[in-house]
Amino acid sequence: MLPGSSIETGTPLIKASIGAVSGLLPIFFVLVVLSAVPTALIARARKRPVIAPTLLAVSIVGVLAVTLLPGGAGEAMDGYCDTGAPTHLFTSSSALLNIALFVSAPMLAVITFRRPATVAAVSVLCSGSIELIQATASLGRSCSATDVTANALGALIGSGVGTVWVLLDSRGSIHAKRDVCWGVSVAVAGASVLVGLFSFSVSSIDVVAAEDRQRAQIQTLSGASDWIEQAAEEIFGRGTEVEETRSQADGGRWHVTAVTNRGEVSGWWPDKSLERAESKRNRGDIGNLTRSQIEETGDQFARKWFPQSVTKSRRTMYPVGDGKDKVYVVLYRRYVNNVMMPMRLDITVTSAGRVMDFSSRPDPDPELPAVTIGREKAKQLAKRVTGHQPQHANLLAQKVSGRWRPVWLLDTGKEDDPDIFLDAVAGAEVTPDL
Repeated sequence: MLPGSSIETGTPLIKASIGAVSGLLPIFFVLVVLSAVPTALIARARKRPVIAPTLLAVSIVGVLAVTLLPGGAGEAMDGYCDTGAPTHLFTSSSALLNIALFVSAPMLAVITFRRPATVAAVSVLCSGSIELIQATASLGRSCSATDVTANALGALIGSGVGTVWVLLDSRGSIHAKRDVCWGVSVAVAGASVLVGLFSFSVSSIDVVAAEDRQRAQIQTLSGASDWIEQAAEEIFGRGTEVEETRSQADGGRWHVTAVTNRGEVSGWWPDKSLERAESKRNRGDIGNLTRSQIEETGDQFARKWFPQSVTKSRRTMYPVGDGKDKVYVVLYRRYVNNVMMPMRLDITVTSAGRVMDFSSRPDPDPELPAVTIGREKAKQLAKRVTGHQPQHANLLAQKVSGRWRPVWLLDTGKEDDPDIFLDAVAGAEVTPDL
């Protein structure tokens, strides 16, 4: 990858690329003298054309200097190569410069050696080798499929231009059959070695896909924050100020929490289902609403925020505390064939009509086998286990070993006796999953 990938094309890009590698120009000129001068002298001594081989040496030095000298402009990923599809091949300024950089050397090599197929194969393999070195050596560079493609495309364009040049030159000739054989052989052997080296020494990473996921996550979390902050203001009232928003991934969902000056609200995104709210004012207000008015206040709140939990549910209400500041809890439970489903909704309302807190678990109704053990039979079985007569028996949907079952919850009313759970189909004692 060339340095300066985020800079616009043209002269600014070239300047940025040169500036990204410390001492690029002096090193380049030294290498040019060390390679071009001997090349020119050897060509002259052998009475061969001088210009094309000399420019070829300069081009090769330029490619190696720009791509392999240590630089600090790119984001290095030592040991990794971005294998994402080269979707930005013609829109990335770095890719466009890579294409241009790899045109001249193959073009001049074809003009010099008159072997376009072999030159094209060697040039493409060299472009891949450069990316391999960038991936494995600590040069401050990074490897990507986009760069490999850009380098190879530039090499093929250069080889094509050189071929046309030779064909138009009346003095030129191409040994087509021998060249094709050599080109195919070099391409197959070199590609096998190069792929093996990449597989052995470089790990793949799809940077584009990762960036797309990160961008989608940021957009998702932005929507989640807006939703939970709006919910907090509507629940706690005008003047609510959000101090912090927290998000935690849970499978394919996000658990989001808004911390405000009046309390906390949490819920699930993108379900847009509230889970819990706790007000900092956790004492009841002194009000004069009647029980029916308080229950109606809780019901209106439930129908607004939890319509699915209210549907086909039984509503009950009971007081908590005593005195003028006591509060009331409005509960919603759903029953199917007299079995209490896992859905839960509890709303605490003050006598002044303020929703102080709530908790919600909008679990869907599971499919259960038919109940065969009735209440009295369940009490008899529980007495055999505990030695005491159960006082209360409730039929619940519970998960047992990962499967939903109808389960009797029985207790004797004695503190020393633990609750007992009985499968309402088989009658055996069970332990529900936590």
